[in-house]
Amino acid sequence: DVQLVESGGGLVQPGESLRLSCTTAGFTFGTAWMYWAREVPGKGFEWVSATSPTGETTYYADSLKGRFTMSRDNAKNAVYLQMNSLRSDDAAVYYCVRDQEGRWFHPPSVNVGYWGQGTQVTVPS
Repeated sequence: DVQLVESGGGLVQPGESLRLSCTTAGFTFGTAWMYWAREVPGKGFEWVSATSPTGETTYYADSLKGRFTMSRDNAKNAVYLQMNSLRSDDAAVYYCVRDQEGRWFHPPSVNVGYWGQGTQVTVPS
């Protein structure tokens, strides 16, 4: 079975940083596109970032460029999301997602791909 387990969420103050981790199992990680998505209260799901199997190609939501960095370690079957200069509008549940190449260009859906259980990031206003 595909397993995606996020960790690293928590409560931080505006301007602070967090690093989310996602450990995986049950599939060939080194050939998989990996994504981070988030669910913002009242706004639904949105893509945060995506990376190709080698990490050579990475996408970011426009509003997050320069603050968030996605990386992967294929030896550890893990992906990471470094989040800097966090703002109150970054507060959300963050999900690690395994999906097909090209999903970035379609709205995220929990009914498509494989999703972790999510990790809560709280940034008070």
